[in-house]
Amino acid sequence: MQRASRLKRELSLLTTEPPPGITCWQNENQLDDLRAQILGGADTPYEKGIFNLEIVVPERYPFEPPKIRFLTPIYHPNIDSAGRICLDVLKLPPKGAWRPSLNISTLLTSVQLLMAEPNPDDPLMADISSEYKYNRQLFLLNAREWTEKYASQ
Repeated sequence: MQRASRLKRELSLLTTEPPPGITCWQNENQLDDLRAQILGGADTPYEKGIFNLEIVVPERYPFEPPKIRFLTPIYHPNIDSAGRICLDVLKLPPKGAWRPSLNISTLLTSVQLLMAEPNPDDPLMADISSEYKYNRQLFLLNAREWTEKYASQ
């Protein structure tokens, strides 16, 4: 019951006061199956891209973080080909930084920040990470190409 009312409150806030460049909604009236869109940030290789994400809210939410993954392919050191995201706030302690005080809006904003500022020292994709570290121009080129190919409307 508490989970449902919290999710309804969060969704209502996401609808009325969404973070800049982020939209989120229920998928087919399922309260625990959400979809989100993040616009690629200006001055990033993802600029003008629209990235779709899936959010699955677990039974134990907010004591367990939602599972968020990209449905749109993205060329990024911290996001793998299945769309899984390597980000501390998406994992439970001790390895992660999830806290029940965080919410879906905060998580989506964190994902948006990660898109703008990859963390090559905690990669899911080692090859993309080393490209990001040692050949930034090639990384930017590939990331822009993927954005045009997969995230353009």
